[in-house]
Amino acid sequence: MGHSGIGEARAFAVPMRTRFRGQTVREGLLVRGPAGWGEFSPFPEYAPRECARWWSACREAAAEGWPAPVRDSVPVNVTVPAVGPDQAARIVAGGGCATAKVKVAETGQSPADDLARVEAVRDAIGPRGRVRIDANGAWDPDTAVRMLAALSRFDLEYAEQPCATLEELAQVRRRCGVPVAADESIRRAEDPLRVRAAGAADIVVLKVQPLGGVRAALRVAEACGLPVVVSSAVETSVGLAAGVALAAALPELPYACGLATMHLLETDVTADPLLPHQGRVPVRRPEVDERRLAAVETDAAPWLRRAEAARRARGPAEDDGGAAPRASGD
Repeated sequence: MGHSGIGEARAFAVPMRTRFRGQTVREGLLVRGPAGWGEFSPFPEYAPRECARWWSACREAAAEGWPAPVRDSVPVNVTVPAVGPDQAARIVAGGGCATAKVKVAETGQSPADDLARVEAVRDAIGPRGRVRIDANGAWDPDTAVRMLAALSRFDLEYAEQPCATLEELAQVRRRCGVPVAADESIRRAEDPLRVRAAGAADIVVLKVQPLGGVRAALRVAEACGLPVVVSSAVETSVGLAAGVALAAALPELPYACGLATMHLLETDVTADPLLPHQGRVPVRRPEVDERRLAAVETDAAPWLRRAEAARRARGPAEDDGGAAPRASGD
């Protein structure tokens, strides 16, 4: 096994309730080490070099564990997809959160659809609740400025990724009063520093796996110097626990996090999923449940090859020198 401290590996394929990034099944590898289970679940289109950071995050979780938390629960937002206003209101009412993130700029929908959805969410969450929107980079700067002016009457907390590029984000930020958060602009550790240098955002959205682990993300947050919202990559509770660990370890956490994503999956690999209660997710590390994992288990061989390719793609500074994991029963 080398000296990576990593042993058993099991692959999973969990059906999704909602299509995400074109996927209807969330797949990945769970790896067990002395610190517990880690998750390696890069998206299908990612090449080994990009997957290398996801592998680093998995290895950290399994072999090292995470820094000590400074809080015992993390506030989270309910996510409202691009649905009609009545359904949007029901999602908010059922979510139990004081913050709602509303998807806007959906292909095939009109600005009137966005306005009606955000209005319904504002009414449902009440005047003291927080409402943020997420355009996933779909607007050009002029559209973004026009839409944010129209939506500002609903007292937006911030607009997440209103445009695709840093230059466009900076332009929107200069031209409107709604704070801007960068999400898709951040995929690598150097990205948040570029976001700040470009004056492109007031807030950064950080995800543990793409940044290479909890410690790596904490270093990025410190270097960036902007408020952080921790978000998930729609993992099982094993991967989600790493996001919760990051949110729990940040010195300041002024915004609710995007970690209430377990409801997007049909099932989980633990009997005790990381679900929100009264708008907060507890800081804990759920145990993998053998029966639940077996129910969604799939062939580990392709994932072991991906993990090995990711490990080999790491730079010398990142390499732990250890071997890749082995399938259960090897």
